[in-house]
Amino acid sequence: MRAGPVGAVLLVVVLALAVSAARAARLDLDDDDDSDVLDELLAIDEEAERGGLDAGGGDGGAAEAVRRAQSMVIALGNDNARRAVEDHAELLLLGYAPWCERSAQLMPRFAEAAAALRAMGSAVAFAKLDGERYPKAAAAVGVKGFPTVLLFVNGTEHAYHGLHTKDAIVTWVRKKTGAPVIRLQSKDSAEEFLKKDQTFVIGLFKNFEGSEYEEFVKAATIDDEVQFVETSDRSVAKILFPGITSEEKFVGLVKSEPDKFEKFDGEFEEKAILRFVELNKFPLITVFTELNSGKVYSSPIKLQVFTFSEAYDFEDLESMVEEVARAFKTKIMFIYVDTAEENLAKPFLTLYGLESETKPTVTAFDTSNGAKYVMEADINAKNLREFFLSLLDGTLPPYHKSEPVPQEKGVVEKVVGRTFDSSVLESPENIFLEVYTPWCVDCEAISKNVEKLAKHFSGLDNIKFTRIDASVNEHPKLKVNNYPTLFIYPAEDKSNPIKLSKKLSVKDMAKFIKEKLQISDVETVAATDSAPAAENIKDEL
Repeated sequence: MRAGPVGAVLLVVVLALAVSAARAARLDLDDDDDSDVLDELLAIDEEAERGGLDAGGGDGGAAEAVRRAQSMVIALGNDNARRAVEDHAELLLLGYAPWCERSAQLMPRFAEAAAALRAMGSAVAFAKLDGERYPKAAAAVGVKGFPTVLLFVNGTEHAYHGLHTKDAIVTWVRKKTGAPVIRLQSKDSAEEFLKKDQTFVIGLFKNFEGSEYEEFVKAATIDDEVQFVETSDRSVAKILFPGITSEEKFVGLVKSEPDKFEKFDGEFEEKAILRFVELNKFPLITVFTELNSGKVYSSPIKLQVFTFSEAYDFEDLESMVEEVARAFKTKIMFIYVDTAEENLAKPFLTLYGLESETKPTVTAFDTSNGAKYVMEADINAKNLREFFLSLLDGTLPPYHKSEPVPQEKGVVEKVVGRTFDSSVLESPENIFLEVYTPWCVDCEAISKNVEKLAKHFSGLDNIKFTRIDASVNEHPKLKVNNYPTLFIYPAEDKSNPIKLSKKLSVKDMAKFIKEKLQISDVETVAATDSAPAAENIKDEL
């Protein structure tokens, strides 16, 4: 969307303010970490609210912890939720439910993030809301699910969709509250920053001025996930990125993995810097988790290779996959999925029809068009390289699920992915095809009607009734999203199948078939009379 003249002016003003704010932003790495206080709050203050602790006496240590923690985090309810948003210029809110496992996992990370922000001198206020206990309050402030992290800046809501880690939350909040870049000007501050073991972008700019620097700050302001840091001191920059040599200006990405350093060598423009960060921020091999799944799905790298195995098997494969994968960085995304984590691995393996597979498996997926690929050769460096190259140049044949080829044929022929061409598209007969799935509500009733039709027309040589289970079989020329779906493939034009309404009665389906295939009543009667199994359905048809 293009901004109009007024919007363009406002954008310039906003960016100018962001540049000014970034220039003023500093990171104080020497303040005490108060995460223990927030951890105590998350566990204790609910008990205090229920009357389990006497804030004025009794257990003095616990009561003091409550008092200290409550000075940092506001427990919201029906009476104060909306007012808290209105009274605080910047408010970070955690909406949770006691029964929610992901809420429980996020709570300590939220506490750590809040303590870290306080240590940095952030003016953000912190709050939590039990959305199950206070549904009206949750609705009033925009908590619609659990867990939810919201940042309110002057009453404007910003929803957090990033990773559930302390560093990710801190980075996001700082950027949303006007501090998109951390400035490091001493070796001590740089060494202290490195202890945080996070992914970050380093920028070296003399005097923090010039158009290239402004583009760097624009990129830092727009990116919500990766921390940007800046320095004008080459010796400080070299601590963060040892590969810096004599460059007057420099941008690089540092990651907490063996392939740690990535140097930016493009034009110093906002879009180019953002693209560089997006393509390089993931590790060489990303371990797939519930927390990073959304980021994997939305990656700009559309070709993705998945290795499925249990952890002990992957230990033997990891170095080999990394060595081959290194040549395809930023072109192919490499992901490892632990098959012991069934909730993560099974949906993927089912997608490929490989849910019963027990040995390590390598697959690929093109998120731009949904094409799937399976490496059927042995997993070794040579075969991996060939698989990756073929995937990249577009010569790798897509993989389609298929059951084994059936040996027996009934009155309704079973079609599988491997036999779709021969049984349907290349068959000389007119083909009636039922596409179904086992979990489809209406499929069982429709299947019975199809069997009645097949028996009724069984004496004709020019029509064949077939069915395919779409949950375990695929074909590039069979695109169906609703089940059951009924098609007639005319013998003279298999490329243009005719769709039948599943709402038709058996009698109306038979009439439709005769009209479309120009089958006369005389032929039908003769065929029915000659079919020994047809007597029971004459009256219905």
